Order: sequence, then structure tokens, then C-alpha cells
Amino acid sequence: MNPSMSKHLVLLIVCFAFAFVAASAKETSIAAASPETQQQVQALDPAAATQAWLASVPRNEREKSDAYFEGGYWLILWNFLLTAAISIFLLASRISACLRDFAGRVCRGSRWLSLQVILYAIPYFFIAVTLSFPLHLYENFFREHHYGFAAQSFLPWFRDQLTGLGVAIVAGTILLVVLYAVFRRVPRTWWIWGTAVAVLFAFGAVFIAPVFIEPLFNTYKPLTNPEVRDPILAMARANQIPVKQVFEVDASRQTTRVSANVAGVLGTTRIALNDNLLKQCTLPEIREVMAHEMGHYVLNHGAKLLTYFGIFVLIGFALTRALFDAAVTRWGAKWSVRGIADPAGLPLLVLIFSTLVFIATPFINTVVRVTEREADAFGINTSREP
Repeated sequence: MNPSMSKHLVLLIVCFAFAFVAASAKETSIAAASPETQQQVQALDPAAATQAWLASVPRNEREKSDAYFEGGYWLILWNFLLTAAISIFLLASRISACLRDFAGRVCRGSRWLSLQVILYAIPYFFIAVTLSFPLHLYENFFREHHYGFAAQSFLPWFRDQLTGLGVAIVAGTILLVVLYAVFRRVPRTWWIWGTAVAVLFAFGAVFIAPVFIEPLFNTYKPLTNPEVRDPILAMARANQIPVKQVFEVDASRQTTRVSANVAGVLGTTRIALNDNLLKQCTLPEIREVMAHEMGHYVLNHGAKLLTYFGIFVLIGFALTRALFDAAVTRWGAKWSVRGIADPAGLPLLVLIFSTLVFIATPFINTVVRVTEREADAFGINTSREP
């Protein structure tokens, strides 16, 4: 699935991207390496091999790679500052309060209080997306083309963005309806129940997305080449991953990147790899990439990351409750925000929680980095491809 229309929306949907959830699997042992393989591994110096490979990369390519990733670090800051600026603008200008009042007038007399949340959320999303679109356009279109990662012209790219926006609005509105129902019913302990809601949505969204959402952007078809498919299925069987088919994704129409994933639960588990991987990589390289992705599944990284996500959201919501109440006490009259159950306070919630996410970025990156290293080790051991 393409990135959402803005990091602002991603933060609003409670950092679902952090909750990379793969299905749990039975523990399994990896067969011991043969004596010949052990000798090859012992003869390989990983550090020296890595340095030799880096030395083979042209200097201009290394500098280009460094610039791309260093620029990505700065974009974390710019996206946070933009999110904060949009939130403050909506509060200080009372646009958020006006949206709340408009929604209240439309649904006046209705007993379904969630209707006001829906009527507030939809224009709020469109305003936030419009204000954040210039940075999103640079980050996900112009910058990707500059570094050679994009394959789409503007119109097809924009069409995908509109599809992503529609999905984000539907998912975000449903989440807000449930959260604001929690705010109304348990205003003092909403941060506890809100955490449960966020975790359930994260769990459901990540399991649903690969099966029902991603096909909105790409075509999935069974991989028919037995030279590629059969070794992948053999690794899956050896690690008790319940799949009988491998799917190929037509990602090359959008990007030059290679990628793959193993995702799903309760009979929906699926192995998929994009066609760039087939076009750009050798069979040993494909085996290593797929073994790495299987590592996330077999090592139960989904459940682990979901646990970390739940702890982070619980702490974040607890801090958000205290900071939100303090801000409303001081500036609530100026912003016309009445309390946690008031939809007009949504930009304040986004501002506080996005700040906490930004501060926690090193922790989040560390957790992700650890899981990636574990998947790397699993992939090397499973594929026997250094």
C-alpha cells in the first residue's frame, strides 16, 4: 500500500505503521548445517566481506545513498513540525471549533452522538491533508524520482494517493468514532480503554491490509516459475508456515524498490514478493530476502511489536491525558475546547501525541532495528545465503 496522504494522518491513526504485525507461528528448530556448510561459514569473515562489497560500490552511489537516508532523518523532523503547526493553526484560528459547531448543528436532535464525530472528522481530514500535501508531494513524489526509486508519472501516482486518502479517511473516522465513544463514557480512565481500542485497531488493520487493502493498489497473481516458487515453499514448509502458494505483486509500475512479506492470520497467511525482486535479484538473493521475511513470521515479531506498541500507547495516552487537561484548563476558553469528549480538541490530541511519538523515535527505531537484525540472522541461517 502506498504511504498515506500525510504523516499527519499516520500519527492520527495512532501510529499503525509502528505496529507491524505478522501472524504468530509455532516454534521450530532449524536443521543443523552440513560439515561443508560449516566450513564455508567458518571461512567467511563477515566484516571483511562487507567492507569488500562496500568498496565495490562506486563512490557516487555511496554518497547518493547516504544523502537519501540522512535526508530521511530530517524529514522526520519536518513532518513533526508540520503536524504541530497544522494542529496549532486549527486550534488558534478556531477552525476546529467551527467544524465542531457545524457538525453539531447538522445533527442537532440526533441521539447518535457519533454522527457529530463523523461530520467533524471528514472535513478535518481534508483540511489536514490539503495543508500537508506540499511536503507529502516533495517527500513521496519528487524526492523519490530524484533518487531513482519512483516509476510512476504524476497522474497515476496521484490516483493512488486519492485511493489511499479514501482508505485513511474511512479507517480514521471509524477509529475516532470508537475513541470518542470511550471519551464520553469513561472520561477519567479513557487512556486505559483507549489503549485497548488502539491495539485492537492496529491488530485488525495490519492483518486486514495485506489481504483486502493492498490489492486496491496492486495486482496479486500466483508465482508460476517453479525455480523460484518451489525453494520458497520448501523454506515455508520447513518452518511450519501454512501456505501453499507464493504471490507476485506488480510493484514495478510504482517503484524500483525490491520487497516481500509474509503476513496474515487464521487462514489468510500469504507470501508475496514484488516483481522487482524477480527482475533485479538472483535466486540466492531472492531466497535470502524471503527467508528474512519468514523470520519475522516465525520469530513472532508481530506479537512482540504489538506488545511494545500497547505499552507505548498506554504510557503515551496517560501522558496525553495529563497534558490535555492542563492545556484545556489554560487555553480551552480561547480555543473553545470543552474537554476530552469535545471533537474540537482533536488537534490538541494530535499535537500532544505526535510530540510524544517524535520524542520516542529513537526507542521505536531501536525496537525495529533489533527485530530486523533477528530476521537477518534467521534469514541467513534458513537460506544458507550469506
